[in-house]
Amino acid sequence: MRSLENEFGESSNAIRLELNKFEKAGLLRSFSKGNKKFYQANTEHPLSQDIHNIMIKHIGFDSIIETIIKKLGEVKMVFIVGNFARGIDNHIIDLLFVGKDINREYLVRLIEKAEKNIKRKIRSLVLNETEFEEYIKDHDETEVLLLWKE
Repeated sequence: MRSLENEFGESSNAIRLELNKFEKAGLLRSFSKGNKKFYQANTEHPLSQDIHNIMIKHIGFDSIIETIIKKLGEVKMVFIVGNFARGIDNHIIDLLFVGKDINREYLVRLIEKAEKNIKRKIRSLVLNETEFEEYIKDHDETEVLLLWKE
């Protein structure tokens, strides 16, 4: 909540009230870990896909998807990790590609083109499905956000 308070220039109480409204409307789900409350999008909500599409276009992820994923080979999933996955806007986008036989040299060239289009830097990590299973064991669900799935 503190990071939202700084980002939006609102009090933590105002942020809490809005989060509660989104939760009551069914757009968010929450869970507690210790003394912290975490929120995540409710992907079962009827407007979830529409909101997801708006966010993707606003940030420029639609360009990334069109430019990179469709031309790479056997990509199974793409995740946003790092600050964006935690809901923190940043000039660096961390993407995790899961698949096999992904052409890494081509990926680097495509990322360079996408960076020019979206005016942000992109860091990428490519894992096969076994490596991804190990990776996900070490990361909290709030640190990994599914962007695209086959």
